[in-house]
Parts: sequence; C-alpha cells; structure tokens
Amino acid sequence: MASEKVAFITGGNRGLGFETARQLGKQGIRVVIGSRDLEKGKAAAEKLKVEGVKAEAVRFDITKAADYKEVYKYLDRHYGRLDILINNAGISRENFMSGNKTSSTSAEVLHETFDTNFFGAVQLTQTLLPLIRKAPAGRIVNLSSILGSLALHADPQSPIYDAKAFAYDASKAALNAFTVHLAHELRDTKIKVNSAHPGWVKTDMGTDAAPMEIPDGAKTSVKLATLPDDGPTGAYIHLDQTLPW
Repeated sequence: MASEKVAFITGGNRGLGFETARQLGKQGIRVVIGSRDLEKGKAAAEKLKVEGVKAEAVRFDITKAADYKEVYKYLDRHYGRLDILINNAGISRENFMSGNKTSSTSAEVLHETFDTNFFGAVQLTQTLLPLIRKAPAGRIVNLSSILGSLALHADPQSPIYDAKAFAYDASKAALNAFTVHLAHELRDTKIKVNSAHPGWVKTDMGTDAAPMEIPDGAKTSVKLATLPDDGPTGAYIHLDQTLPW
C-alpha cells in the first residue's frame, strides 16, 4: 500500500472523469472517485473493479465546502497522503453555438460557473495540499480548456476566435492563472501543477458534434498526472502540444 499511488478525481463517475479514472487505474493507481451522488459514484467504482481497477467512491459536491474537509479526512485516514489530484468537475451554463452574448451574461451565470470551475477547484486544492505534500511526487491537474486561452481568443486567425462563451471561458482563464501561480509557489518542491485541455470531446458538455472520443480526451490528464520528475510544471497542455495562455 505504501508504494501504491492514490488519485482523487472530482466528477469521476462519468464522462472524462470516469475515463481518466479507468486509464489511471490500468496503470496500477488506486482511484478515488468524487461524485455528488454517492450511489452513482459507487456504481462507477464497481464498473472499474470489474476491469481490475482498484477504485472507490466518496460523496463530493464541489459547491459544498463541508465536503472538502470530509474528503481530506477520508484520504488522510485511509492513505495518509494524496499523490494525484485531478480537478475534473466543471460546468457550463451557456450555449456555445449561440454567438457572443457577453453583454447579457448574467451575474447568476457568472457566479455559478466560477463557483464550480474556479473557486471550487482552488479551495479543494488548498484543502488537500497538505496531503499532496506528503506524497513522494505530487501531481495536480486542472481541467481547463483551449477556450481559456486569452491569446487565442484575441487572435482573429485562431480556431476559437468566434467561440465566445464569456462565463465559461473566463472561469477557465482564471483556472489557468491559478495553475501558473501555484506552480510558481511549489517550484522548489516535487509537486507539479499543470492545466490540461482535453480537446473537444463527445461528452454531455461537448455534445455529439465533438470530433474526439472520450478515451482520447482523457489522455492529456493521465499524462500530466503521471509525469516523470523532469516533466513540466506550470504548463498548459493538449496531448503533446503546449498552448498559448
């Protein structure tokens, strides 16, 4: 058990989170799935166990601060550390195909989006960081998006120039800022902090119009979660490509 890596994945009961858990588990990493609905989390863990993955589930709602402490207690009690944190849970309350609606984006949509995509990820990471510090080589993966790139949004020649969903895009840009700042703070440790763009993937959020299948979408997170000691930190990655901030 002492040499077995442990990963906690928010929103790990379905979609990209579930596939990330599967791929990490296939590498011999024990995965703890965070799910708002514990029964759905347990069902997901059972599916993984059938495939030979060491998996378990805990109830975790990123909008409930009390859950952060409960997850900390669970991981501390069972493992005494956390090797990998994947901030996978995310939401969008906007229609990506409806055009630029920045001037009419409501405060409610902004708050709801930021609470999950940014504030929740930051608070959870801060809560669990003492456990990550106890790991031999901690890895923190923030699930961002190419839509968080200010450089690409400002470039008329970029493929995302007309893909403007203000609340979602801004929340991912803020998450990228967290990646850069936390990576700098931890630069003299063995902990690596990176942002992952999974790609446009066929999930509930990505819809069936997306070109990528879920197994390919999980590859970036898995790679960043298992980086060697000489791997990057404070980077913004899609597969083997570094994205502009």
